Amino acid sequence: MTSTVPLQRLLSIMKTLRDPLAGCPWDKAQSFETIAPYTLEETYEVLDAIQRQDFADLRDELGDLLFQVVFYAQMGSEQGLFNFDDICNAISDKLERRHPHIFDADENTVGKDQAQVLLDWEKGKTRERADKALYSALDDIPATLPALMKAHKIQKRCANVGFDWDTLGPVLDKVYEEIDEVMFEAKQAVVDQEKLGEEIGDLLFATVNLSRHLGHKAESALQAANIKFERRFRQVEQIIRDRGLTMDDASLDQMEDAWQQVKLLEKSTAK
Repeated sequence: MTSTVPLQRLLSIMKTLRDPLAGCPWDKAQSFETIAPYTLEETYEVLDAIQRQDFADLRDELGDLLFQVVFYAQMGSEQGLFNFDDICNAISDKLERRHPHIFDADENTVGKDQAQVLLDWEKGKTRERADKALYSALDDIPATLPALMKAHKIQKRCANVGFDWDTLGPVLDKVYEEIDEVMFEAKQAVVDQEKLGEEIGDLLFATVNLSRHLGHKAESALQAANIKFERRFRQVEQIIRDRGLTMDDASLDQMEDAWQQVKLLEKSTAK
């Protein structure tokens, strides 16, 4: 069991930072709205540390992220909204409620495999949303989620209530259909940029759906693709420099040749 002393120390530090008289001017000036961008930034720094497998940095970044929670808890306490204990109790109640196979086990819940547990989890969340007035399967999806992540969540919610294809064929057909619609708009004599943008959005949404049906999260897949492209492009730049050129001086053919060289090198080293 983790000692409560370090946590109490952190909570005490946060309270001191927000003290009306002796606190830090910057910390005292913050609100839920002004802290929110820092929370997002710290979240991405945690993800970056995980991606780099830098666990010493991950420890520090997780501390920064925990500090965000403590910051919100202190502000909530000052306004009589909630405190840190309330946050802990809320997540504890939710975890126990959504894990009946662990905390309320009986002959109907013992021995379930991972797929069954995940299905029960989603059903539990659906029931919780259904208890609210004017229920929609799309309720409480954060508006501020990254677009790819939000598309995945929307599609998953729809799938949970049966609004989804059950085979891959129609999913792929929809991607091809959206590509055709994008190209139709792009080839008009006078391009309607608003309509073209709409069709590009539909194509991206369909591609997220394909990724989801294939068992991948589009946000993670694109992040990995970004990392791969950046790594390869940096190598292309080095090859061009080794040839005594700059990227501005090199032709597209020369850059493409360098790109293919990088890909071949990666394949050979991967064997």
